[in-house]
Amino acid sequence: MQREQWGSRTAFVLAAIGSAAGLGNAWRFPYITYKYGGGAFLIPYFVALLTAGLPLLILEFSLGQKHQLSAPGALASIKKKFQPIGWWVTLVAFFIVTYYAGVMGWIWDYIYGSLSVAWGNDAETYFFSKVLQISEGPGVLGGFSVPVLIGVILTWIAIYYILRNGTESVGKVIWVTVSLPVILLLILLVRAVTLPGAIEGINYYLQPDFSKLLDLEVWIAAYSQIFFTLSIGMAIMIAYASYMPKDSDIVNNALITVLANSGVSFLAGFAIFGTLGYMAQTQGVPISDVAASGVGLAFVVYPNAINMLPGGPFVAGFFGVVFFLTLLTLGIDSAFSLVEPNIAAFVDKWGWNKKKTTFWVIVILGLVSLLFATKGGLYWLDIADYYLNNYGLLLGGFMECLVIGWYYKPEKLRNYFNPISDYQLGSWWDVMVKWITPLVLIFLVGRNFINNVFYEPYGGYAAKYLWIGGWGLLIVMAILSFVISKMRGSAGIGVEVDTDSTSL
Repeated sequence: MQREQWGSRTAFVLAAIGSAAGLGNAWRFPYITYKYGGGAFLIPYFVALLTAGLPLLILEFSLGQKHQLSAPGALASIKKKFQPIGWWVTLVAFFIVTYYAGVMGWIWDYIYGSLSVAWGNDAETYFFSKVLQISEGPGVLGGFSVPVLIGVILTWIAIYYILRNGTESVGKVIWVTVSLPVILLLILLVRAVTLPGAIEGINYYLQPDFSKLLDLEVWIAAYSQIFFTLSIGMAIMIAYASYMPKDSDIVNNALITVLANSGVSFLAGFAIFGTLGYMAQTQGVPISDVAASGVGLAFVVYPNAINMLPGGPFVAGFFGVVFFLTLLTLGIDSAFSLVEPNIAAFVDKWGWNKKKTTFWVIVILGLVSLLFATKGGLYWLDIADYYLNNYGLLLGGFMECLVIGWYYKPEKLRNYFNPISDYQLGSWWDVMVKWITPLVLIFLVGRNFINNVFYEPYGGYAAKYLWIGGWGLLIVMAILSFVISKMRGSAGIGVEVDTDSTSL
């Protein structure tokens, strides 16, 4: 069966950028930059980018493009026993997108609410009581929050129509979902820098605190941000690259992706902290009293800031729509990119019809995601997000490094991508893949494990909920990875085609 391909190299690069530049760029990067040393944080950030982000992105692009298969097939082509690793990273994407759809559900509701500035003067109450209708704990699902449920359904409908024709339909949509958020961020940036107090906000965001460089936490945060934001360890980039011709420039594509992803992060930081500077000046409080992370920044603090903009409800509504439409367009291409590796993996293994596989994969994902549309959904989202990001992703990247660094040999893969790339990488890439990146990743995993098990269980949740939504989820993923890999396929997965030391 002829494998589908991207309509152009540009379409592939835009898809990779769209997957990498997601919701986390719009609030997580600005906040951790501020939290971990401002401008000084950019030093460990770029060190992490060069020693982990770029090497692993090149590794995943090369695996997919060389073998023309999704993650399970590409790793099985190296050695059949490595197929479970491919299913592990694919299942990471599977479960991440189920709760990602919940977050997208919130955003749909905020776009609608922006038309009337529905959060009024109390965005916190609006978010937790009106949108989430949050229950008292994870043990109380409390039925569905109808606004979130509607948003989740809209998300899955959008994802299906984007993916239904494979790379053909994705290639058309990404021109909008990648370019539109940049345009919208520029609108927010222009508005932000023209507000009183904006410069103070931006200075606060980037003011260097070089003493932070001596703090191990800062370096851990930098590596974590790079790893998460580039969609590494989720099988996405392997699947996307598998739709490229075998002679496409890998290094250049990776460089464009990482630079564009970082550019979106920096742009969002200026837009958001410029606005927060205005909010702090208007209220007569320090910026530290209005800045918040994650959910608090995107769905509570920034809506309150929008509400304070000069010009009345119309202006507030306009910039509310712009901000949440930015989040929607940043999030939707990350969301459908998380679905694609699952579709590709099943089609590659069993040779199923891709359009039908797309439909049924989305149906199953949609049913699982209903948990995060319940009134207790935020708690389960929080637990799943922590364990999948801090263990699922990191372990996936670590295992990929072991396969390439210690079995396949990194110089062999480098001898594949260097001749077809404009920029040639030296043996430093081998060192990164074999030593530096896996050591950093296993350190992060080990540190989190020791802290969670022996000192501080995550989030203060009862152990039974952490076992169900965290440790239990990881165990189920491990079992499924081995079970699926043992199942007999019909499309060639598991056939070792590249195990000798000379084959390219």
